Amino acid sequence: MGIVISLLNHKGGVGKTTSAVNIGAAMVELGKRVLLIDLDPQANLTISLGIPRQKVTIYEALRGESEIVPYTCKPGLDVVVSSLDLSGAEMELINEAGREYLLREILSQVVDDYDFILIDCPPSLGLLTLNALTSSRYVLIPLQTQFLAVQGLAKIKQVIDKVRSRLNTDLEMAGVIPTMYDSRRVLNRDVLDIIQKYFEDKVFKTSIRENVSLAEAPAHRKDIFEYNPRSPGAADYLELTKEILERTKG
Repeated sequence: MGIVISLLNHKGGVGKTTSAVNIGAAMVELGKRVLLIDLDPQANLTISLGIPRQKVTIYEALRGESEIVPYTCKPGLDVVVSSLDLSGAEMELINEAGREYLLREILSQVVDDYDFILIDCPPSLGLLTLNALTSSRYVLIPLQTQFLAVQGLAKIKQVIDKVRSRLNTDLEMAGVIPTMYDSRRVLNRDVLDIIQKYFEDKVFKTSIRENVSLAEAPAHRKDIFEYNPRSPGAADYLELTKEILERTKG
């Protein structure tokens, strides 16, 4: 059975989608079969990989109008795409019985087909995010090493704890991923220290350094291993993914 992992942060611009794409791609590099779920109405993951518009997205699956239909990006890496239609899902599903478990039910159709399923959560803590957390075994928190990104950490932890106690007793935080890190900047080092004091050993040893190739890859509709496999970004995500596999025993 595949291991389901959510990437969560209710602040935008922290490297969440970049991490989802490139952790998934790194897992493929390490011989794993991976499914990415784009659960963000902005569909940034879908756009980043250059996937053309599909007739069936995660929106139709959540609405019960279709089974899940993965799109194959490359051998070992499939994606369930998103669309702007998903922005209305929270209001449309609010009266559904068991609405927090809709995604879990959908994923039960395919969970045995993959080693890992990674969910790119929206930058909010609403019903879509609750569905992701209820479906997941682990949570990853990408966190930009900037002062404002640290604000709200307590809220994220509170939400995870509530979901664990009320909806998904198996849920566990796999770790915090420091992103956009530059060791030459005092602020980045100070923020990393704050994160390590707050989360202790939950912070991954590998920080994702600022790297122009990571910013360029989505414009070329590629993951970092296709775009520039010799870049610091590729090296960082490969090392980070090895840590993730060790923590999740994948």
